[in-house]
Amino acid sequence: MAVPHNPGPVVVRVDDVTKRFTVRKDNTLKERIVHAGRRGRAHKQDYTAVDAVTIDIEAGTTVGLLGPNGSGKSTLLKLIGGIVSPTSGRVETRGRMAALLELGAGFHPDLSGRENVYLNASIMGMTRAETDAQFDDILEFSGIGDFIDTQVKFYSSGMFVRLAFAVAVHTDPDVLLVDEVLAVGDEAFQRKCMERIARFRSEGRTIVLVSHSAAQVQELCDRGVVLQDGRVVFDGEVNDAVSALRDVLEGRRVGEARPIETTKPIEITRIELLDADGVGRGEFHVGSPIRIRMHVRAKNPVPHWSIGFSVDTPTGQMVLASNTERLEVELPAIPAGDSSMEFTIASANFGAGQYFVNANVWPNIPDDTHVLWQGARFTIVADEGSIGTVAASITAA
Repeated sequence: MAVPHNPGPVVVRVDDVTKRFTVRKDNTLKERIVHAGRRGRAHKQDYTAVDAVTIDIEAGTTVGLLGPNGSGKSTLLKLIGGIVSPTSGRVETRGRMAALLELGAGFHPDLSGRENVYLNASIMGMTRAETDAQFDDILEFSGIGDFIDTQVKFYSSGMFVRLAFAVAVHTDPDVLLVDEVLAVGDEAFQRKCMERIARFRSEGRTIVLVSHSAAQVQELCDRGVVLQDGRVVFDGEVNDAVSALRDVLEGRRVGEARPIETTKPIEITRIELLDADGVGRGEFHVGSPIRIRMHVRAKNPVPHWSIGFSVDTPTGQMVLASNTERLEVELPAIPAGDSSMEFTIASANFGAGQYFVNANVWPNIPDDTHVLWQGARFTIVADEGSIGTVAASITAA
């Protein structure tokens, strides 16, 4: 859930940044020797990982970088962290930065966990005295216990990232960069990491997070940047960003409606969302009624038919569904052409956030079902008393 904040100063500025890599096709020594005397670049290929990206990140915001594999998320994070340099453009940052970009990056395999804590802390700008003061907290947060004095080359991947994350969050960073490392470790440790990030947010620190988990981004971030083929295709509110990611993953341009099929005997053409007075709306308060009006088109008269709907979160989690069969409602025959049917949610007790409405219609033969995915979208506005997809009145005893 987004945390309201006043825009602060820009702490990360990415100005028209492009990053290209040269990928060799001759991977073996033999191939390189054979091709060494040949002219041209037939055995090399330029790859643009980040393409003319411009974004500003303000202090105190938590930004999620989203996109399919190969979209440039991790490369952009490395550019922000100064791990790689841009081919063109400029990256400017201010304040102390802690980066968790690769599993075990910066750890020396032959050093113990204790020695690597001091090594990593010094790389991040901490003095030995500062590290001494934080060491017990780092060890407790990592949960690796007596393994702290074992060489890290014997650590599991989970132990690696737990220790690396523990060091990073105890260096008092102004900007924290996190790339997928929260996917490693057990559920308890992941929750501990997310709680620490939430605390950082409340302290006004800046976080840039790469994650394939849309739900995680929605929970932690207040802004989402969606990348495709190295370019920014969306930058805005996190729920809208998750919707844009869904468009990208399903091969549509961001914001483009799904094509309507024309091969079924009866089809959903559009969905309207209305309030109790019949006024079209895209925003409702928790607990208010929502009328879902579905417009259908029949090629020929249909004597027997059924219709239904479902409400999903941007991540595809169904929160409500029903249809005329479940409600034991028998619909009258409809003529060829356009008609409509309406459901009413008497009290929409959904949690604050964005939701999508899907609809389906079918005649006697279920195989002829037509579905209109994400035919409508609405936002539920609620107070800050609770989070989740279900709203309830809560009092503290």
